[in-house]
Amino acid sequence: MEWSFHSAEQLATALRAGEVTSVDLTEDAISRIERDDPEINAICVPDFDRARAAARRADEARARGEDRPLLGIPVTVKESYDIAGLPTTWGMPPHRDHVPAEDAVQVSRLKAAGAVVLGKTNVPLGLQDLQSFNPIYGTTNNPWDHERTPGGSSGGSAAALAAGFGALSIGSDIAGSLRTPAHFCGVYAHKPTLGLAATRGMTAPPGPALPVEPDLAVVGPMARTARDLTLLLDVMAGPDPLTLGIAHTVTLPPARHERLADFRVLVLDEHPLIPTGAAVRAGVKRVTDALLAAGARVERQSPLLPDLTETAALYAQLLFSGSAARFPLTPREPDPAETVLDAALRRGPSLSHHEWLAANHRRELHRHLWRRFFAEFDALVCPITPTPAFPHDHLPDPGKRRLEIDGEPVPYWNQLVWAGLATMPGLPATAIPAGRSPEGLPVGVQLIGPMFEDRTPLRLAELLEQEIGGFSAPRTTAALTQA
Repeated sequence: MEWSFHSAEQLATALRAGEVTSVDLTEDAISRIERDDPEINAICVPDFDRARAAARRADEARARGEDRPLLGIPVTVKESYDIAGLPTTWGMPPHRDHVPAEDAVQVSRLKAAGAVVLGKTNVPLGLQDLQSFNPIYGTTNNPWDHERTPGGSSGGSAAALAAGFGALSIGSDIAGSLRTPAHFCGVYAHKPTLGLAATRGMTAPPGPALPVEPDLAVVGPMARTARDLTLLLDVMAGPDPLTLGIAHTVTLPPARHERLADFRVLVLDEHPLIPTGAAVRAGVKRVTDALLAAGARVERQSPLLPDLTETAALYAQLLFSGSAARFPLTPREPDPAETVLDAALRRGPSLSHHEWLAANHRRELHRHLWRRFFAEFDALVCPITPTPAFPHDHLPDPGKRRLEIDGEPVPYWNQLVWAGLATMPGLPATAIPAGRSPEGLPVGVQLIGPMFEDRTPLRLAELLEQEIGGFSAPRTTAALTQA
């Protein structure tokens, strides 16, 4: 039987019933990777020998009567996570030989839950792009169209899931790095509330793995179903035990509602700083139509929504300030014709501590506005980026790249404004498939929920999956599966 595109939940059921072994699942996944990945290049650091050994241990544990959430299920891990004995480079040549001695806290949690780690997935240089290519491991191609990017920076993970290389993956998100690849590859991802899941060991080399609280950045789950996102988030959620001195544990509030009809949703498909392409607007409409058909309360505007232009400018300042702290950027001179977003992008890398504190205060004011918003609404439905996956663009200076939106060029970084809507205040956001473009490319949308109420957008994602469908295998991959 072909298991590559089964959900983790389905695989767990089959394993418990004795219909398949972890060794079988692992060999099936390895065979598929060896056959298909030369064209996709999603798995940049395979770890097949240790995966086979872990699968055997999982089967032995199950034979002893053990049962854990991910026992025996093959998964992948973003390259930027430390795995003892494997390189963690973030795609940066000076760190080609950096091999950590300890697992990242989330890798430890995967293994403790019984997962079988197949290997690491590809990333952009320094995780600093919406594409996944670097001088060490090369370019990852979108399984739907090899001439296009799978997104970044968790692009290798999304491509691996779309190609059937394991049932789950873990990634990270500061600028849509979970959500954009999910959108481009037709899979699911969840950006957790800021601080919900410990990040230690997801650290740029050669720095030590410290239990720090990163600004804006989160780690989170990727999967082919909404229910699998919840399964994996439950494994990942919780504080770092080095911080609290205790084993991780967290109790999230239940979803606000169990039926689509009970949800109160605001829908957006336009942003004042960038147009939205027709294919993405159609995806938002498909979700909106499903909500309306189910009897949900759907609004298209609200005075409670924080100002989108101010949100984007504040996000850009905080994002590029943090990026410059890790990877120094060349200062840019003011341009008389620069927009509000241009100014924020320019000023971000040179913010003083005083200026950063002022920006952080404005962020807290926005969080207060979002609390008022979510007293009236349960979720916000909006784009992740303005277009489906775009063709590979390796122009060295991203500031000179252009994204084409229905034939009109716009600055490359402007597409980050939709990701920043949830990232800047630290809100949870679930990326879901929402159809196909006229060219047959996946289109996704994001469901933004209240802070620390991650189960609400996750439950909404699950209910929408039942109404509009979810993941389907890429045409080329499906043809190979049937061959």
